[in-house]
Amino acid sequence: MNRLPSPQRFAIGCRVCRRLVLPSVFAVAIFTPGTSTRADEQPRTSVLQVASSDSAAAEALMNHIAALSPRVRKDEAARVAACIYNAADQLRRDYRVVWPPLFNNFLVNNGIRKRGLCFQWAEDLLVTLDTLKLTSLELRWGEADAGTWQESNCLVVTAKGQAFNTGIILDCWRHSGHPYWTAVASDKVSWVENSAYAHFVRVKSGALANRHVALQTKVGGGRKIGQRLVEASAKAH
Repeated sequence: MNRLPSPQRFAIGCRVCRRLVLPSVFAVAIFTPGTSTRADEQPRTSVLQVASSDSAAAEALMNHIAALSPRVRKDEAARVAACIYNAADQLRRDYRVVWPPLFNNFLVNNGIRKRGLCFQWAEDLLVTLDTLKLTSLELRWGEADAGTWQESNCLVVTAKGQAFNTGIILDCWRHSGHPYWTAVASDKVSWVENSAYAHFVRVKSGALANRHVALQTKVGGGRKIGQRLVEASAKAH
């Protein structure tokens, strides 16, 4: 949520687009019971592998994600919830985040910190969550005030095939690296989807993994480099 008090002081800096290599701890294990001899026996509740301080919040997020649709797989809801809290914890250390968020922005924009702006949180979380290979859920890119110095970015998770505004925002910037989530429709920020930029992040991530793409930077005024090309490509297809 980059609500900056002054575009002169807190101008959005350059974006260093590189793939975040996250530790294997993000491959969150969901324990399942052994094979039952009873065909009608129901599986036990999935266990969320998160820090004890995050367990209640992660379980609540899991339940909200699972409630998006009867078709949402409960194991996928659990994996997303655990991954968000574990990834946020790791990124908070990697970014060396300080409070409040606007001061952290100031450090990033002045080169004292390398990452930690809202779009950088959203990019790294999208790349990480994509490794879960979800089938009943979709990860979408949300933005507000695009192209201005107030531009904000987040992820949104929806049930497969459901509308963007039925989803849940996943925002790790607003609380300085501690996940904030709520329904898109009930948040104080008016989010809109940018599917072209989500596609661009995924393409860029794959290209960087293969060492076939140059570093990208953020364009002044909040416009994202490569986005026009992505949008043009989408229209062509």
